[in-house]
Amino acid sequence: MHSTNLLLEEPIRMASILEPSKTSFFPAMTKIVGTLGPKSRSVDTISACLKAGMSVARFDFSWGDAAYHQETLENLKLAIKSTKKLCAVSDPIPIVSNRFLQISLVGGPDSSVLCLQVMLDTVGPELQVVNKSETTLSLEENGTVVLTPHHGQEASSSLLPINFSGLAKAVTPGATIFVGQYLFTGSETTSVWLEVSEVKGDDVVCIIKNTATLAGSLFTLHCSQIHIDLPTLSDEDKDVIRKWGAPNKIDFLSLSYTRHAEDVRQAREFLSKLGDLSQTQIFAKIENVEGLNHFDEILAEADGIILSRGNLGIDLPPEKVFLFQKSALHKCNMAGKPAVVTRVVDSMTDNLRPTRAEATDVANAVLDGSDAILLGAETLRGLYPVETISTVGRICAEAEKVFNQDLYYKRTVKYVGEPMTHLESIASSAVRAAIKVKASVIICFTSSGRAARLISKYRPSMPVLSVVIPRLKTNQLRWSFTGAFEARQSLIVRGLFPMLADPRHPAESTSATNESVLKVALDHGKASGVIKSHDRVVVCQKMGDSSVVKIIELED
Repeated sequence: MHSTNLLLEEPIRMASILEPSKTSFFPAMTKIVGTLGPKSRSVDTISACLKAGMSVARFDFSWGDAAYHQETLENLKLAIKSTKKLCAVSDPIPIVSNRFLQISLVGGPDSSVLCLQVMLDTVGPELQVVNKSETTLSLEENGTVVLTPHHGQEASSSLLPINFSGLAKAVTPGATIFVGQYLFTGSETTSVWLEVSEVKGDDVVCIIKNTATLAGSLFTLHCSQIHIDLPTLSDEDKDVIRKWGAPNKIDFLSLSYTRHAEDVRQAREFLSKLGDLSQTQIFAKIENVEGLNHFDEILAEADGIILSRGNLGIDLPPEKVFLFQKSALHKCNMAGKPAVVTRVVDSMTDNLRPTRAEATDVANAVLDGSDAILLGAETLRGLYPVETISTVGRICAEAEKVFNQDLYYKRTVKYVGEPMTHLESIASSAVRAAIKVKASVIICFTSSGRAARLISKYRPSMPVLSVVIPRLKTNQLRWSFTGAFEARQSLIVRGLFPMLADPRHPAESTSATNESVLKVALDHGKASGVIKSHDRVVVCQKMGDSSVVKIIELED
């Protein structure tokens, strides 16, 4: 196991635990993904979510149509404009009055312009129960219910129409099926656990294992450890990506129910044909045992991983869930690819405060190496979306304070081994220097974002300001600058906070220009409180053909 990152080498004075936490420019290094929906789509609520610490907006297309989500996105843009917390996600790189640097330091309370990444979550081969009349369905323990593929029938307490005609061929008596808006957790009555008793033609007859009430028009149906013969990227998903994702230049595609590396390759091939989405990163959602069995191959192909613990927690025995989480996060960390954990504070969907187990779960996700926490129903339909984001952020910040960064750094260096690649050597050296001199921040100049992500791989305890230097890109008679995608996509990586340089000073800038950009970055850092007088700052940048790591000690 690779999880002893809790720093308890020096005794903690127990009374100090109750002391108020010091305010910080960056509330937490761990990022928060918020799913926007009925309870979190107004301009006022989105504005509050941004202020509370949400850095990624997720749009879940397993419900709602494109027009609904477009309206939500427009509200997001208005919230960005009113709070001045984020820059519009679909805008081109802005030219600003500051000569050298687009001041877009992400995550701080006083940033003038910020970037936000948008994540589109596909439906994939998700099975659903269709309740057209939205009648409340009461299912009683030890009763029976029939799952049928005949959509024309009305849902009732004894009959549940589903959107898949092949279920009868996929299951056998004794198979476990879960149905609900938020799937079965064992502590709620809004989802139901079924056991297949027999198959009759296209129908599946099930015994009800717990009393439950199903309310709404659609319910997710999950078959535990059973292969469903449906494409990972459906025709409906492709249509949404083509008509909604491409015009809005989504930063991430969350590929639901990823089961093989080929799923990622096919999705990437599809995105490459959509022009503006050729740079969109693909995050593979691991949701079942099939994806777990092919995890290493999927990780090698994907840009990041989402551990979808709701569905996966059903497929796995309870005693194995923690082992998967720790192992998967370790593999992601060593690969230098961001990992996102879901389903951490389910109870906050209806309550203002998480349970003790949930609060500990959030902290353990941070200590295990998670880059981000994804909030689903908690913000989509939960009663307290803003408070949930704020609470999760505070827990993350406290966990980060006791993360044993020195031990983690040594383990990572040992894992990478020798000889290191040039870029890996520079990144690890920058972090080592920052540890030794107790730097307050690392500033990394990058054009692709890769150098900054590699620095984050070594989990420095201080924030990394990723100064993205645009490159001039020509396409036939058109020209444009890169940089906006690269800046936004670092927002899901732990500890990275992007700053977008003025495109009039591209990556091929002279040494003098780079020094000027650095000065502006330092001045902005000091003005915003990230950097103080006499602080030490580690800078990682390219000088001609050489990569340089240098240490700066600031004067008054």
